[in-house]
Amino acid sequence: GIIGNNWLCISSLPKSTSQLRTNDALFVNLAVSNLITNYLVDPLHIFTTKSFLPVEKVLCSFQFFLPEFSETSSILSTMFITVYWHQKLVGSLKRGGAPVKMDNIRFIAALLAGSWTFAFVLNVPHLFVVVEGDGNATIQECLENLPSEEANQAYKAVYVTLANVLPLTGILYASIQIVITLLQNEKRMKKPSTVVKNRGNASPEKSADNINNVPAVTKSKSHAKSSLLRAAKSVVAVAFFFVICWIIHLIVNLTGSVTPSSMLEDLNSFVGASYTCIIPYIY
Repeated sequence: GIIGNNWLCISSLPKSTSQLRTNDALFVNLAVSNLITNYLVDPLHIFTTKSFLPVEKVLCSFQFFLPEFSETSSILSTMFITVYWHQKLVGSLKRGGAPVKMDNIRFIAALLAGSWTFAFVLNVPHLFVVVEGDGNATIQECLENLPSEEANQAYKAVYVTLANVLPLTGILYASIQIVITLLQNEKRMKKPSTVVKNRGNASPEKSADNINNVPAVTKSKSHAKSSLLRAAKSVVAVAFFFVICWIIHLIVNLTGSVTPSSMLEDLNSFVGASYTCIIPYIY
């Protein structure tokens, strides 16, 4: 995960700020979101578990806050990337490459700032609902302690809806539209091409120049279109992988709420880690 996300982040950085594009900003944002888990959450969890660090309220707060904060930001980044490439694909294939709303880098900056703020506000309860231990003087662990079970259930319902269901809906919708657009484009490409014959009194020299220029222009457009289609397919692959991870995550959470188990907690952590570690390589 560290290698993949650093690779994605570094390869997406432009040489200068004037060359910054929407795609670069979104990939850097996704990588940073995932690296929060890789650099902060995992080492902190290891050190507290192995008793290298004392179990204190501040550490407990960050141990609960950072994973959810990182996950929320990563999911929102995935949604933005999916929606953006849907817009780009439609703009390229249906509107002749016309600019889309998300090509505006200022709009993207505001959108990303809003997503980080949203992720912070949604997960800020984790900073205040933590106790230092379970009352045992020899064994201390991080525990969340909401005012009541009803408050706990209400918070979980709001969190799942805002941080999972709504982004998942956006990802699914954009991915389905991408697939439909790709299928329509493939169907259109299979149709017999029409040959346009030269008419009028164009000079032989001019006609020859135009013919010589056609292969270069066609090759350039074909390469750009191929890159766009390849990027769109990678976005769909990430969306498919995200849906699988989310379904497993939901099933594990529902099962764990009925019959709590340490094995289910480990499986849940593994699913979350798999998502943040694998998607950089798909992109």
